[in-house]
Amino acid sequence: MNEPVMAVGRCRPPVLRRVALLVSALSLLGSAVLSAPVMAVAASTSDVIYSVESAKASKTLMLDVVHAGKRLVAVGDRGHIVYSDDQGGSWTQAKVPTRQLLTAVFFVDDKHGWAVGHDAQILASEDGGSTWTKQFEDLPRESPLLDVWFKDASNGFAVGAYGALFETTDGGKHWEEVGDRLDNEDQFHLNAIAAVKDAGLFIVGEAGSMFRSSDWGQTWEKIEGPYEGSLFGVIGTAQPSTLLAYGLRGNLYRSTDFGSTWEQVELKATRGALEFGLSGATLLPDGSIVIVGNGGSVVRSSDDGVTFSVFNRPDRISVAAVTAAGNGNLILAGQGGVHATTPTGAELSK
Repeated sequence: MNEPVMAVGRCRPPVLRRVALLVSALSLLGSAVLSAPVMAVAASTSDVIYSVESAKASKTLMLDVVHAGKRLVAVGDRGHIVYSDDQGGSWTQAKVPTRQLLTAVFFVDDKHGWAVGHDAQILASEDGGSTWTKQFEDLPRESPLLDVWFKDASNGFAVGAYGALFETTDGGKHWEEVGDRLDNEDQFHLNAIAAVKDAGLFIVGEAGSMFRSSDWGQTWEKIEGPYEGSLFGVIGTAQPSTLLAYGLRGNLYRSTDFGSTWEQVELKATRGALEFGLSGATLLPDGSIVIVGNGGSVVRSSDDGVTFSVFNRPDRISVAAVTAAGNGNLILAGQGGVHATTPTGAELSK
C-alpha cells in the first residue's frame, strides 16, 4: 500500500456526496441557518403532499438502498421510496409525504427506519418502509440532510450541508441541532456518518474533514485526515477500530486505529488507477466490503479493505449505493434505479 497522499485543494461550492456524483446540476443556495434546538413538528394531514405514484418509481434516480430485516428499501428522487420482499426481483412504491429528493435511509430493525433529504427533511417508518410520516423539516436552510444513523429505535443522528448535525433521543419525536459539538468553524458539509466496531461514530465530509466520537455522539474530536478533497462516505469493517473513507477520483483510505493514522488503498482498474468518484459502500454478511461509484464502478474486498478487486459495469451508469440482495447477489442503486446484479456487480444472466 502507498503512504497517505495529500490531494488537490477544495473547491466551492463543494461536491455533495451521492447527490453531486449523480446530479450534476445540483447546487446549494443560501447560507447556513444557525438556530436554537429545533423540535420536530408534524404537518397536518391536509397540508401533506405525497410523492407521485409511478410504475417506474424503481427505475428513477435512487440514492440509497438498505435492509429492513429481509426486506430491501431504496430512496431517491421526487420522494420515491420503493421496497422489495423478493430479493430485488420486484419493487413496490411506498406512500411517502414528500416530493423532495431523498438522499439516505437507515433501519435499526425490520420495522423502524428513517430517511433524510432536501429541505432538511426527516421521514420515519414503523412498518418496514411501507408507509412514512414526516418528522421534521427546516425550509429556511435551503439545504439537504445527507446521511442518517441510529443506534437503536430511540437514539440517532442526521448530518448534512453546512455542518448540520441533528440528534434525537426519542425516535425522532424531537430533533435537536447539535452542530456546536463539532470543531467545524468553516461549516464544511457533513456527507456521511457511520459506526466503527468497538470504537464509536465517525463523520466525513467536505475538504477532507473528519470527526470521531468514542462516546457515540456526545463529544467529538476533529481529525487531521490524509486527504484535502471531499469525502463522500465512510464505513466500518468487521474488525475493531477499522474503517474506510472514500471520495473523489477513486480516493480510498484505510485506518486500523479509529482514524488516528491512515494508508491509501490503491484501486487498479483494467486501464490503470480507478479515477471515478466513490459514493456508497456496504459490509456484507461474510465480512466482505463493496464500494460503488461513478462510471459503474463496483470494487470489492475480502480482506477487510486491505486490497480490492475492481469492476466497471459496461453501461457506465453511476451507482450511488449498494447492499446484499440476500441470496449472494448485490442490489445497486443509482441513475438507473435499483436492480440486482451478480456478486461482482455484473448483470445477471437471463
